[in-house]
Amino acid sequence: MKLARGLSRILNLVEKMSLNEAKRIAAHRAVNEWVKTGTAVGIGSGSTVVFAVERLAERMKSENLNVACVPTSFQARQLIIEHGLQLSDLDRNPQLDVAIDGADEVDNDYTKNSKKLGDQYKKGIPIEVTPMAYVPIKQHIQKCFGGSLKLRMAVAKAGPCVTDNGNFILDWEFASEKAYNWPDVNRDLLMIAGVVETGLFVNMATKAYFGMSDGQVRTQERNASI
Repeated sequence: MKLARGLSRILNLVEKMSLNEAKRIAAHRAVNEWVKTGTAVGIGSGSTVVFAVERLAERMKSENLNVACVPTSFQARQLIIEHGLQLSDLDRNPQLDVAIDGADEVDNDYTKNSKKLGDQYKKGIPIEVTPMAYVPIKQHIQKCFGGSLKLRMAVAKAGPCVTDNGNFILDWEFASEKAYNWPDVNRDLLMIAGVVETGLFVNMATKAYFGMSDGQVRTQERNASI
């Protein structure tokens, strides 16, 4: 029994290391291809962005890269500062040349409009909402679009997860048996009073990078298959 638990921990560690390596090579490739000196770069959030900032710092030192980094969250801001990159904001750089962020799921046309994708999506779609309205918003979405919504809870403290803007996050596990027109759904969600933003990002990405287990990076552009 002890041996089985030990092997399970080792396998979990190897899987985690492989996933991190895949994120690293994908993030480095994206930074190498899109970031040029003199540009304003939007820095997203999440584990993949850590590797993107790491690569930006490497290029800054080796190439004397001059880049203005605009964070989308407190985590991104801290990463920029810790790596000695140039911290900026949308007041100084209202027009970004490129934005780099991680993605949980990507479909062929970047609009999440296939039933197949719905079958595969496990984590739910995050919807940022104002705290005082999260209950009626939850009920309205379930009534109009189906599925179920859960209030995301914090990990290191009691209570809900709170965004940098002081809002809550509802994770929507939509009905996998139902076909959705995601551009329309995203528009309708954003029209609900109290909804601040969704995690759909319809028609916003230009190119996606996928780190593979063999060390290669595969790419996908909008309206193209992997």
